[in-house]
Amino acid sequence: MKYLITAILLLVSLTASGAEKKTPCSTEEYRQFDFWVGDWEVFNPKGEKVGENTIEKILGGCSLQESWRGASGNIGHSYNIYDGATSSWHQTWVDNGGMLLKLDGGMVGDSMVMQGTTQGKSGVVHNKIRWTPAEGSVKQVWSVSTDNGESWQVIFDGLYKKKVGES
Repeated sequence: MKYLITAILLLVSLTASGAEKKTPCSTEEYRQFDFWVGDWEVFNPKGEKVGENTIEKILGGCSLQESWRGASGNIGHSYNIYDGATSSWHQTWVDNGGMLLKLDGGMVGDSMVMQGTTQGKSGVVHNKIRWTPAEGSVKQVWSVSTDNGESWQVIFDGLYKKKVGES
């Protein structure tokens, strides 16, 4: 019995020491959207402040959490994650107006681009959002199509600037 316990302990010890401990979410794909992390003031093309947004890494760096507060009082949150099984990014957005938006996509050049559909009053709405980093800021453009992608209308054009004191 003594030899059996010793053998089991030796086996467990060798298995534990020989196994590589891989850190979850450690591949470079999980870092692709890190340019969006920070505390931001968001401005429209006229230079008017339209909101504030905080993007933070959570869950051991596996996910990004967005917390939006618009100048008009609307608030929203999103969770963003790279899905290794599908090799794509996913965002789920919810807000205090009852909107649910699910997007999927990935890097296109230097930009993160995600798309998804919602149900509008007169049918399916295709949503496409592009985030592009530029010299310490991030440009976000949200376009929609109600004709299956034949034409697109920009519904949000925002420039994210780091809040004073942020690097």
